[in-house]
Amino acid sequence: MQQTEFVVGPGAWSPASGPHSAPRPPIVSREQWGADERLRHEPGEYAHAVRVVFVHHTDNPNDYDCAEVPSLLRAMYGDHATGRDWDDIGYNFLVDRCGTVYEGRAGGTDRPVVGAHAQGFNKGSAGIAAIGTFHEGTPVPAALTDAIARLVAWKLGLAGVDPRGRAALVSTNSMSRYRKGARAVFDTVSGHRDGDPTDCPGAEMAERLPEIRQKAARLQGR
Repeated sequence: MQQTEFVVGPGAWSPASGPHSAPRPPIVSREQWGADERLRHEPGEYAHAVRVVFVHHTDNPNDYDCAEVPSLLRAMYGDHATGRDWDDIGYNFLVDRCGTVYEGRAGGTDRPVVGAHAQGFNKGSAGIAAIGTFHEGTPVPAALTDAIARLVAWKLGLAGVDPRGRAALVSTNSMSRYRKGARAVFDTVSGHRDGDPTDCPGAEMAERLPEIRQKAARLQGR
């Protein structure tokens, strides 16, 4: 397994602020993984704050070399932006099996960017995609879950959100598990399948969510 190496500039580990925040993990920027910004045409949309993280898997084969991830992201970006007409990659962040975190949808990693990953619940949430497929019986690398926990701790900490808590979101369309306008209460770290009729992020990754919540809470000093 080869770990991709990227140069992360000054300030990549920004100081945490507030009683329950966490440091920013190193994040490979869109520029670093080679995003073609000409594919985007619309300005970013922002929520007031991120209150829920939805964890996904991407359905890629799990035997990829981590050095190949930038090319995987460029292909995914092209499919999401033009093939699916989402104007950009749908996920806010992606994490590979070696534990490297990548910037997804444009607009600022520290801002509440509205993605295209959770049907009726994109607003007020962040989508973190584990690169791979994690159905029942598929091992989930510890480096992957540890990196997701660090990312969750930082991202939710920006709004003072407890990774072990619950938060309400309002469905914006009826393609989710909830009719448009319905108020739904989620764990602040949920699986995609909790909001939408899907098996994403796979049974094995879903079983790791309690562990991710606890690790993220510890990183926030809770």
